[in-house]
Amino acid sequence: MRIQAINLYVILTYCLFCSRSVFKMSTKIIKASAVEPDPFETSISQALVELETNSDLKAQLRELYITKAKEIELHNKKSIIIYVPMPKLKAFQKIQIRLVRELEKKFSGKHVVFVGDRKILPKPSHKTRVAIKQKRPRSRTLTSVYDAILEDLVFPAEIVGKRIRVKLDGSQLIKVHLDKNQQTTIEHKVDTFQSVYKKLTGREVTFEFPEPYL
Repeated sequence: MRIQAINLYVILTYCLFCSRSVFKMSTKIIKASAVEPDPFETSISQALVELETNSDLKAQLRELYITKAKEIELHNKKSIIIYVPMPKLKAFQKIQIRLVRELEKKFSGKHVVFVGDRKILPKPSHKTRVAIKQKRPRSRTLTSVYDAILEDLVFPAEIVGKRIRVKLDGSQLIKVHLDKNQQTTIEHKVDTFQSVYKKLTGREVTFEFPEPYL
């Protein structure tokens, strides 16, 4: 009986290991909370699983996953926003050009953008400053997070300059200067970048490719 019990334990342990391995292989989304991925997020996850299985991106994608995904429609154009965990952002960016190209093939007619899944911490009040002695990291301020989102959106292009224009009604328009060398690569997506940035931050932005100074 004892041998049978041990064998049963070994079998159950092996089955549990296999089920966890299958789960890990069958999903590329891990949400921060216990909320289940919605159908659209599941479709993005499945697309990444297929790329990991059937493309030469397998080695790079093996340890990567996303945290959420959204589809937005602005000006009759649909775009896909994919959020990735901050510790994995650099790894995603190493293969982002190829990854975006493959995903845009699968989701034809839609632009795909990747952004880091960042959290904004509110500015501490006097009461919270007394209760919480730890200083708010600069990377968690609203300004820093919004600047980082902008950099994520235009990657691999580099932001070489930025100007803020105040309109007569008091609203602001951010004019972003991008590296001229990347113009042919991303110029067709600047309208998408504008729409997505407006959706995520509420801020208006335009993009230009100025000639480099001599």
